[in-house]
Amino acid sequence: MKHTGWRKPTPGLGIAEQLAQAGERVDVPKSRAFVAVKRVGAYIGLKAGDMMLLDTLGAFTQAQDWEEGQRPIVWASNAYLMEQTGFSLSALKRHARRLAEAGVISFQDSPNGKRWGRRDAEGRIVEAYGFDLSPLSARVEEFEELYAKLQAERELCQRLKRQITVARRMIRARIEAAVSNALRGPWTQFTGLFEELLGRLPRRHEASEQLARLLTWFKELQERVEAAYFKATEVVQSVENTPETEEQISEKTQEMNPREVTSDLHILITNQLNPVKRNSSENEKAAAVVPNAQPEDQVDRELEDWVAEVCKKRAAMDLPTVMQACPEFASWARNMGGFLKDWGDLHRVAGQLRPMIGVSEHAWNVAQDRLGKQVATAAFALVFEKHIAGEVSSPGGYLRGMVEKAGAGELHLERSFYGRLSGQAA
Repeated sequence: MKHTGWRKPTPGLGIAEQLAQAGERVDVPKSRAFVAVKRVGAYIGLKAGDMMLLDTLGAFTQAQDWEEGQRPIVWASNAYLMEQTGFSLSALKRHARRLAEAGVISFQDSPNGKRWGRRDAEGRIVEAYGFDLSPLSARVEEFEELYAKLQAERELCQRLKRQITVARRMIRARIEAAVSNALRGPWTQFTGLFEELLGRLPRRHEASEQLARLLTWFKELQERVEAAYFKATEVVQSVENTPETEEQISEKTQEMNPREVTSDLHILITNQLNPVKRNSSENEKAAAVVPNAQPEDQVDRELEDWVAEVCKKRAAMDLPTVMQACPEFASWARNMGGFLKDWGDLHRVAGQLRPMIGVSEHAWNVAQDRLGKQVATAAFALVFEKHIAGEVSSPGGYLRGMVEKAGAGELHLERSFYGRLSGQAA
């Protein structure tokens, strides 16, 4: 491992230097490199402060620094970087170290530990010592592939959650209909199993494997609930249409009671799930019931139609909608702020993320004054999402444009959020 002057070498710094050497051999535009790392920054463990420093270093580089055979080395002083970021010296060193250990930058140190550099008449770096951003060039394809996998996983999770929601609502609708009509059946047992599954629903950072297992259990319970429900209704119709003795009616109602089925399901669930507390927060009303036997592609279309209908009816400015429509922003916000219970929490985190994408404090203050804190926060979430996705190159200018549209009565955030949700559901 190469010893970089005065700095104590570590395995992480050695890997970063190897990545820098590899980055020198490729031609990657700066914009592509930064979009790639921002999309996966939270996943690879980078904090908002790390990304803010990285953005500041990137602004110091020029287009030709990212060409093959060149290295984008930044020799800005600590004083300059502290002024631009607002970090203390210790915080600046901490963030720089984390970027290097994560293999995002490398330290190119001079023998005396000083940063300096010079360019030729064409603006190319002739010699420089400081922060080397070449590892970004070396890892851009890795980051892009990782982002594609994360996107695929996120879309799969969203699809599984939609299917779980439909199954959950159908189960609740059947049970409530059966109880309200006084149908005979093991509804108490079914309700217990239903509540047990509800308690297993993940609150955050769920994996598709976990959701797939839950969907299997919900669908199995749905099939058993519907079998009991339809058998119960058949008995009632038979009783209404054919005069029978009380003994005959009793025999038929006993036939529909799926004692063995209920027992099998309970064994399946309790053998595979740990005991859980009942989910007291589940207070949703039953939704319209989809007919039982349908082709799979028809069910898929109904799922998509249902999601689109929900998107239209939900208030576009409600917190869950904003977080769902802007998953990259949500990931960074939760990584920085933890559990976000209300708009106040989200507004605070937005203020902390603001410097990371280059939105000035003045632009942010103007947005809050003109739009109000809640709308400004939602607008910032949209700007952040579009910037990370590479759709917006000047976040500050885009936010100012939104403020101007609002003044002219032409800002329709709800359309933007609905559009992104519709795209996710497609």
